[in-house]
Amino acid sequence: MQSLTESVRDVGGFIREQRETAKVSLRELARTAGVSNPYLSQIERGLRKPSAEILAQIAKGLQISAESLYQQAGLLEERLGDAQVATAIRLDTHLSERHKQVLLELYDTFCREHSQTAALQTDLLPEEGTA
Repeated sequence: MQSLTESVRDVGGFIREQRETAKVSLRELARTAGVSNPYLSQIERGLRKPSAEILAQIAKGLQISAESLYQQAGLLEERLGDAQVATAIRLDTHLSERHKQVLLELYDTFCREHSQTAALQTDLLPEEGTA
């Protein structure tokens, strides 16, 4: 289990990484997210723990899903399935934010149904010596 300090650093690093990938300056993101430059800098350096509301504003400024920031901050459980698939979807610059959300929802649904089907199949298998 991650400590609070580690999760704050992780979300800050994730925000910085997303900002740099999007080629957005700290000042520009602070303006679009409605927070001060020093506050955003402290978040990125892991010195401040942003609220869910601030994370949503930052996500909007970065044009990424708030869900991805909530997961990084430990406010939302990780989705089922391969984390690399979800990360690849989130980082794909060819997809709009809406497309990313739809793909993540579809993938999550598929994984949830697949895990239920696998559990049911396991329950239906005959026990050894009973077949």
